[in-house]
Amino acid sequence: MRTDLKGTGVSTVEDPPTNAVVQRLSMLDRFLPVWIGAAMVLGLLLGRFVPGLNSALDSLHVTSGVSLPIFIGLLVMMYPVLAKVRYDRLDTVTSDKRLLVSSLVLNWLLGPALMFALAWTFLPDLPEYRTGLIIVGLARCIAMVIIWNDLACGDREAAAVLVALNSVFQVLAFAGLGWFYLQVLPGWLGLQTAGLDISPWQIAQSVLIFLGIPLVAGYLSRRIGERTKGRDWYESRFLPRIGPVALYGLLFTIVVLFALQGDAITSQPLDVARIALPLLAYFAIMWAGSFAVGKGIGLSYERSATLSFTAAGNNFELAIAVAIATFGVTSGQALAGVVGPLIEVPVLVALVYVSLAARRWFAVQK
Repeated sequence: MRTDLKGTGVSTVEDPPTNAVVQRLSMLDRFLPVWIGAAMVLGLLLGRFVPGLNSALDSLHVTSGVSLPIFIGLLVMMYPVLAKVRYDRLDTVTSDKRLLVSSLVLNWLLGPALMFALAWTFLPDLPEYRTGLIIVGLARCIAMVIIWNDLACGDREAAAVLVALNSVFQVLAFAGLGWFYLQVLPGWLGLQTAGLDISPWQIAQSVLIFLGIPLVAGYLSRRIGERTKGRDWYESRFLPRIGPVALYGLLFTIVVLFALQGDAITSQPLDVARIALPLLAYFAIMWAGSFAVGKGIGLSYERSATLSFTAAGNNFELAIAVAIATFGVTSGQALAGVVGPLIEVPVLVALVYVSLAARRWFAVQK
């Protein structure tokens, strides 16, 4: 089973023990949870105590609803990982019907339904937060999951395909699913309804900007780099140099996201705790269930890890953009969107280590 050690460009035939992988990671990779925690604290403090910072960050946009600082952070974060993808091997992923069908079912049938159920179970008396969580559940992963998948030694090519698939479905299905879960289904169940009024073009615009630009840049980098310098130079010299940039982009993005609602998060701790409970349940159930599905249908460790992280992760950038554009930057829906990464980031970082430790269950599939 091949493992590409982050930042080194080294591939091995056998999977080393988890502690061996951790020991060979760079200082930045090895203490990633510490740096992420520090970035969260810094963002919260900046948002809470720097006058006018929230408004200044929110006023900078690439286009309507798309924050310029978040766009920069996402581009820096996603480009190096997408530049690592072996695009000439994508056909080996698209031919794996078990992986594709499982991903579609988990992401677009079970994921939104689970978040809907958890939101109504934990927040029956808080409609704004409940609506925000349902929007998070509808925004399937297209961004940071690439980082978690890479840290867990998942299948990069499979991650690229599943992220692209989620992006297409997001454009086509988000508005319709929002209408169904926020208006139709609660009405059928006799529950209080809440509306979501956003055009499919707004969703498509966010997806194209947040994913399309770094995807094209990554593809062109590999194509041009291999053509001019060769694959050996590209993978042994170029990729190790740009690898750490992805994590710098991740940390910057986290600081900006938490600065945007630092005051709301720190001034409403009980509300944040109530929002956190269904999120914790969601990430745990989706990740563990998806990992078990991958193992159960005979996927390799790499593709099981990719399946689980792409199913458990959410595109909170899009969810926050939708919540702000629809309900306003100070709304409860926007706060619920921001609490999403507050819980998702540390939980999925922890699940990276759980995933690495679980590789031994796949030893017979080498």
